[in-house]
Amino acid sequence: MNIVTLQESTEALRKPLLNHEVYGQLGLPNSIQRFMELHVYAVWDFMSLLKALQQQLTCVTTPWVPPADPIAARMINQIVVGEESDLDTEGQPSSHFDLYLQAMEQVGADTSKTLILVDKLRTGNDLETAMSEAEVPAAARDFMRVTFQIIESGELPSIASAFTIGRENLIPGIFRGIVAGLQERGNLDTDRFLYYLDRHIGLDEDEHGPLAFKILERLCGDSKARWDQAQNAALMTLEARIQLWNAISLSITKS
Repeated sequence: MNIVTLQESTEALRKPLLNHEVYGQLGLPNSIQRFMELHVYAVWDFMSLLKALQQQLTCVTTPWVPPADPIAARMINQIVVGEESDLDTEGQPSSHFDLYLQAMEQVGADTSKTLILVDKLRTGNDLETAMSEAEVPAAARDFMRVTFQIIESGELPSIASAFTIGRENLIPGIFRGIVAGLQERGNLDTDRFLYYLDRHIGLDEDEHGPLAFKILERLCGDSKARWDQAQNAALMTLEARIQLWNAISLSITKS
């Protein structure tokens, strides 16, 4: 297996995500709020995937030791800079998660549960306890559990594949669907949300996506076992995203 065959093996799960009905439901203000209130958890746990890769590909502890693969270390650090300390609409450093929270506040979406989750984690609670005390919606909990199952496996090919196939290679396509849906919006001001979406589309297609693919190829090499790990993680991640998108769509319909 290689990158091409890995992508081919996941195409059947990519298509329903790229053509999901949820994008056509974003024309009304209330629907944008509902979408963001569930999607924000995928924005948050993306950073944990990224940091899991950085922890294993670089040295983030002391005493410092040189990374085993300086090329992969440089590539993951480049991605971290863009994701963790990009520039907001006013030119100030901001993580993409914080950009998303700013966009949520602008459209009137509820950020309280997400902020409680972060606060609980910051004060030392484990993820399950934090999700429970923050009353995170069940669909978002299920999505994050899949992400952290992959992270906690410690398998670098799995983590890199979830990051690459399940996020960096997927996001430009699904975010274009969201942008198209927002074109039919009501009277909400969504310029911060559009900035976040456009920023991700550009970065992921031109910089982060290609870097992520190179990292995944370096990690898997000629090992069938590693490519199998990568494939399993990619399928798990895409299936989890489909379930999340289905839940968001149902939430919008009910609201």
